[in-house]
Amino acid sequence: MTTFDVWAPEKSPKLRLGDSEHEMEPGDGGWWHLDVPDAGPGTDYAFVLKDVENPVPDPRSAWQPQGVHGPSRVYDHDAFTWTDQSWTGRQVPGSVLYEMHIGTFTPAGTFDAAIERLDHLVELGVDLVELLPVNAFNGVYNWGYDGVCWFAPHEAYGGPDGLKRFVDAAHDKGLGVVLDVVYNHFGPSGAYAPMFAPYLSTGSNTWGSSLNLDGPGSGEVRRYIADSVLMWLRDYHVDGLRLDAVHALHDEGAVHLLEQLAVEVESLSTALRRPLSLIAESDLNDPKLITPREAGGYGLHAQWDDDVHHALHTLLTGERQGYYEDFGSLDVLRTVLEGAFFHAGTWSSFRGRRHGRPVDRQRTAGHRFVAFLQNHDQIGNRAIGDRLTATLSPGLLQVGATLLLTSPFTPMLFMGEEWAATSPWQFFTSHPEPELAAAVQNGRRREFSRHGWAEADVPDPQDPATFERSKLDWSELGKPGHSEMFALYKKLIRLRHEVPDLTDPWLSDVEVWHGDQFVVIRRGRHAVAANLAGTPQTVSLRAVPSAVLLATAEGVVLERDRVVLPPESAVVVRTSR
Repeated sequence: MTTFDVWAPEKSPKLRLGDSEHEMEPGDGGWWHLDVPDAGPGTDYAFVLKDVENPVPDPRSAWQPQGVHGPSRVYDHDAFTWTDQSWTGRQVPGSVLYEMHIGTFTPAGTFDAAIERLDHLVELGVDLVELLPVNAFNGVYNWGYDGVCWFAPHEAYGGPDGLKRFVDAAHDKGLGVVLDVVYNHFGPSGAYAPMFAPYLSTGSNTWGSSLNLDGPGSGEVRRYIADSVLMWLRDYHVDGLRLDAVHALHDEGAVHLLEQLAVEVESLSTALRRPLSLIAESDLNDPKLITPREAGGYGLHAQWDDDVHHALHTLLTGERQGYYEDFGSLDVLRTVLEGAFFHAGTWSSFRGRRHGRPVDRQRTAGHRFVAFLQNHDQIGNRAIGDRLTATLSPGLLQVGATLLLTSPFTPMLFMGEEWAATSPWQFFTSHPEPELAAAVQNGRRREFSRHGWAEADVPDPQDPATFERSKLDWSELGKPGHSEMFALYKKLIRLRHEVPDLTDPWLSDVEVWHGDQFVVIRRGRHAVAANLAGTPQTVSLRAVPSAVLLATAEGVVLERDRVVLPPESAVVVRTSR
């Protein structure tokens, strides 16, 4: 027997099973219910709403085998056979993350195909695999940030069982799984939930209408989001969630939704006896997100730190346009390595105002900040989706990797970065509606034409070739240049895991100094020195080096309290201090 439930205040929904419609019974708080004895797992169903022409799927559907516009299907979470009973979890502190898009990680673009590449990630040495959103969205492929079914894994990737097989296999390999989730808006097509109830507010954000988090009926909307969060962690055994663009969650309630989620996830973590993590993406530069609730914060475990990316990217590439305007100097790099944020109550030229709040270096651990050289946004939101590989020399790529993976933050790699992949990662969609497809195509071209790009040079998001060229080319891994880069990433991650100084999270213990195109970072008894110049440089370590643990180029020479660095190179040394 299956009990069908739906929240639809001021509606009188009917349940559609096959060709028949069934009246539902009203319950408390605008909920409707119906028990159907012979509707077991695998039964397709939908709801019929007055004044809505066609039956629509369940807002809490666990399975959409015919896409987001098709009927829902009853799914039994207990039917899957898990083999990860001995899995004790992975926490963010001490971990290295790896961001992956299922659709472009492998040629087949499925959960099962990704499983075949997990040994590569084990060899690399990462700890947590972060999947871009996999909940059901309109079309066959896109980035995933226009999802509309917040309880159902995308069918083209492998559906509910496919995601479970991936998580189960990852745990068997010792890898944790973080899932990227979007709760700040619904996608533009297939969002049927607002037809049932007041899921949306009168406000809007960059991507669409805002969620109703603090108005009439908001209690059930918040419950909708919280239940989705708990479902991924409990029923799919994932180890953490990355919460997309939380600055777009407008909530004026006394207890912010983020704090509510932190409380409920902590309760679930205690019950499951394994660590569960919430990682925020935020444009606010506000450490309140990761400040413990006992100290008046929201109690999230970590947040993305774009300032670290901007400091590294501008320094390595020389780019200064847009939001990069205030970045690009070694002074900026020192500020972010020692204090996490550059904009910390300081003037932002891009915003035309002061921005951010300082981080308490004495009390806030560096592992609460996820740092990266590249990610899906910073590559894919460039006009042609070009990676750093297209811009930087191998030497500077290696310098960037060294600075990232020896930083006091939680480092994250973007798929293929570890072998200097040359495939772009572009903005791609597969909207079946002609009007929506045209709007996306034209909007993308207009956006970049304003920044000086010829419209013809901007890839068409709807062209299948844009999606295909964004897939990783795994044959590169064994080719000259790429294999050496992979070896360096492996060594850097292994060194990070083996040397406690390199994972020490306390920002107050990080000391940075720099000169003309060189920088030195002291991490306890270890020092990281980088030469960004095209000529050799002699750099003071302010301590006597005793051993070279890693060098990105041959020809490093130790001299008393100094090191001679080849052009565009970096070194990690143990010192006498």
